[in-house]
Amino acid sequence: MTFRERTLAIFAHQPVDNIVYQPRIEHWYNVNKNQGTLPERYKDMSLLDVYDDLDCSIRSYPWFNGCLRVHEDPKVKVESFEQNGIHITRWTTPVGAVETHTTRTALASHIEKFPVENRDDAEVVEYILRGRTYSFDYEMYRQNDALIGDRAAPMVFIPRVNLQRLFIEYMGFEGTLYALHDDKPMVDKLVKAIDESDELLIDVMCESPVPIINYGDNVDHHFLRPEVFEEYILPVYQHRSQKFHAAGKYVHAHWDGSIKNLLPYAQRTGLDGIEALTPIPQGDITIEEMKEALGDNMILLDGIPMTCFLPHEPLDELVETTHKIIELFSPNLILGVSDEPSPVCDIERVRLVAEIVKEYES
Repeated sequence: MTFRERTLAIFAHQPVDNIVYQPRIEHWYNVNKNQGTLPERYKDMSLLDVYDDLDCSIRSYPWFNGCLRVHEDPKVKVESFEQNGIHITRWTTPVGAVETHTTRTALASHIEKFPVENRDDAEVVEYILRGRTYSFDYEMYRQNDALIGDRAAPMVFIPRVNLQRLFIEYMGFEGTLYALHDDKPMVDKLVKAIDESDELLIDVMCESPVPIINYGDNVDHHFLRPEVFEEYILPVYQHRSQKFHAAGKYVHAHWDGSIKNLLPYAQRTGLDGIEALTPIPQGDITIEEMKEALGDNMILLDGIPMTCFLPHEPLDELVETTHKIIELFSPNLILGVSDEPSPVCDIERVRLVAEIVKEYES
């Protein structure tokens, strides 16, 4: 079977001759490429060439995320520019303007100013959301589908679910938590606008040829307490999953933070799987707790903590962890790195895992 065939069969719970390994090396590759620090073996290779050399599948978001197009209302003016080393994005609407200020380095970016700081800002963002429409770029899909071929099945991750978008993009963690306490009606009104805008997006994705949809949510229980998850996230997950399943799609969500207090909800979400669950020592859960939560019906995507790929960590730990995850979760497993290899990871350890995976081929 090809990587593509295996991936689709795993999600369909059909027989496979092996699991699939998708280490998601994009960040490792891009940072080292930009800094001129790619190992000699890879310095002239494209990203796909490196994947082929490692004999790994790809998590195909970078090739298909751009197929989902967001169209702003003509009355909304969007500007992006640099000012004193800060990247600024400004949205100007008939009801006001908001800005995001971001600092960027070769390794990461950090939002210094979030667009929503008060009720007036929330009204502007609501106006923007209610004016948005969505479309799917079928030509881009065809071109990139041909490019990746049998390396993987197409996947797209859609924008973060309501409260997670407030936490990470619109208000920040502190701003959102204060608003939930001090002005919950404002939060609920903005959440409603996000949910209703997302319905249009989901309709577009349901009609698209993409077979696997990810909720790129970056969930962490330190901010998303169980009672808040139950109120805001769980009903949306259940609704979305039902809608995508009715359209013949598979769905999984990105839970890459501290997750112990939310893991018991896994079976109630309607998801086919969960991506980036991270066991100790990097995360806060054991591999056994991950298995107990996912059971025999949900798929684990990733699972090996990134720390195992650091050059100073014991190699035996990587080997032992890899075998343990494969034997515990197979065949409901798209093996990978939780949450992805750091730019300073040892890429030959990524290759080693690919060699271990081959041992299980039937």
